[in-house]
Amino acid sequence: MVRSLIVEADGGSRGNPGPAGYGALVRDATTGTVLAERARYLGVVSNNVAEYSGLVAGLKAARGIDPEARVLVRMDSKLVVEQMSGRWKIKHDDMRRLAAEAALVLPPSQVSYEWVPRADNSAADKLANEAMDTGGQIARDYPDPAVGEAHDDQSRGEDQGRRAEETSGAVDSSARPATDDAAAFDTPSRPSGARARFDGAEPLTVVLVRHGQTPLTVAGAYSGSSVPGPSLTARGRVQAAQAADLVYRIGRDRWTDLPRPTAIVASPMVRAQETARAVGRRLGLHVGSDDRFAEVHFGEWEGLTAPQIAERWDGHPERWLTSGTEVAPGGESMADVGDRVWAGLQDLLARGTGRTVVVVGHAVQVRAAVGRAIEAPPSRWAGFRVPPGSVSILRLWADGATELTVVGCPSEP
Repeated sequence: MVRSLIVEADGGSRGNPGPAGYGALVRDATTGTVLAERARYLGVVSNNVAEYSGLVAGLKAARGIDPEARVLVRMDSKLVVEQMSGRWKIKHDDMRRLAAEAALVLPPSQVSYEWVPRADNSAADKLANEAMDTGGQIARDYPDPAVGEAHDDQSRGEDQGRRAEETSGAVDSSARPATDDAAAFDTPSRPSGARARFDGAEPLTVVLVRHGQTPLTVAGAYSGSSVPGPSLTARGRVQAAQAADLVYRIGRDRWTDLPRPTAIVASPMVRAQETARAVGRRLGLHVGSDDRFAEVHFGEWEGLTAPQIAERWDGHPERWLTSGTEVAPGGESMADVGDRVWAGLQDLLARGTGRTVVVVGHAVQVRAAVGRAIEAPPSRWAGFRVPPGSVSILRLWADGATELTVVGCPSEP
């Protein structure tokens, strides 16, 4: 006997477009028992995109319960119901894409649509608002009596134990990543001003964090990679914590179209490692190390202030800064830093796209990464302001395309 399921889905946008989210649940059509709940914050999108996103999430949840089931979708969006029923045309590109995705989840012959008044769709509406209020996502699965009846005694005991764990509460992305069935799509529609792509290719998102303040930062001295230290000052530790909080918000309530960070790599310098550990504690991630993300090697200038360097090497420091290719005595040029930093970023890109990696480093290292990404000559890199504890974001595609999302965003309030 073919089973029947009911999907209730809704979406909302506070501003249309504005901060948006969707909610969806799956019921057993015979008993009305709720078998699954899904919700997700989408960032800034339109109400219609949020509605369609809820539909896709609900259909995927239903497919996970029984891919052969007949599904009745109930929504208070007349637009979605009429368009998915084939009676209205779909003109908006984002909705056309989501409608096509919805049509592929289950065979159209298994799915029917019914419009219901808003008051009759309150459960899905509540889930959507919960996602918008928290900026997170929900993937709850509940015991399915139909499955339990089909199990033998041993498998029933195992299944109940698993479900007891699942139903202990909502699962948000800070606890574990959602599966494909837990969301309509990994990131919301491209926000206004973002780089347009027409092939659906996903980039690698790189979050560049400069370390917090050190004693040499205060003194205005050149602090490179020839010595491991210094450590952060008390204020520097506060800046590191503030940077960690800002990075944690990526994909939640800041830069909400970006994937949330899943990996951290840092310069081996003490100040960068201390900052990276603060970020790692906030995200619950292990910190890796890569020498290619170290600060510029200042050679004989290490630990000296700009006036001291200018006095001993007349004109040389200015040429180093303005040319970008002048080499510090016994050290590196900014272009040299760009070569090794870019090689490190390309290795991260080769390990996979559609993810966000945090790279904790230094002022010149961040400038070099940004400069190479936008193909600016090294002579212009010094013009990027990168305060202690600041966050910069790049997006890199496998075909060489790039986006400069933000540069030097302060983490301090």
